[in-house]
Amino acid sequence: MTIRCIAFDLDDTLWECQPVIERAEARYYAWLQSVYPKICEKYSAEELVEHRMSFMRTLPEYRHNLTYLRKHWMKSLMDEFGYDYDQIDAGFDVFWLARNEVTFYDGSLENLQSLATRYSLGVISNGNADVHHIGVGHLFDFVISSEKAGVAKPHADIFHQALKLANVAKHEAVYVGDDPERDIVGAQQAGMKAIWFNPKLKPWPGGLAPYAVIQHLDELEDIITRI
Repeated sequence: MTIRCIAFDLDDTLWECQPVIERAEARYYAWLQSVYPKICEKYSAEELVEHRMSFMRTLPEYRHNLTYLRKHWMKSLMDEFGYDYDQIDAGFDVFWLARNEVTFYDGSLENLQSLATRYSLGVISNGNADVHHIGVGHLFDFVISSEKAGVAKPHADIFHQALKLANVAKHEAVYVGDDPERDIVGAQQAGMKAIWFNPKLKPWPGGLAPYAVIQHLDELEDIITRI
């Protein structure tokens, strides 16, 4: 069997996500303090994050579209405090720009650059990070987000849409991700082989087991050549 395409998750697969999100939320809160101070007089930064999470849980039908959810949460805040909406996009940009300030795991960027010379690479992500804005879009032949797909991982449709973009059959592609359900079970239910990026060697929680487990991307090509 010949693998022609490798698709990747982004957050916690190519870089650590939590520090990025924490920094982005802090930058957004500082912006709120200067533009909408009444909000920050009522809510601490931590309380505001919980407020957002609670709001998002009321709209499960939009869980695939984080941009829509964040902007509509911001509108709900404006309504609560009697502000207008004229700074919604500016506030979103403050968060989004910081959200895309990522630090790749050691060696990951170099491995992507090497793999891109021999395979078609792609991205399948539930998040709203932008590899083109980050500066690595040239390494990927396709990018599909849950927002673009209309469904979120582990739904099979997002993987099927990716295969169509890549113009490969499901047996010609592998998917690499960190989340057991969204990435590994999801990809395998769509007919792809899935490789679990698991740097801390956590125990497998159950469900369709991954084809292989890696701690670092430099292990990936050797596995793929043996498929």
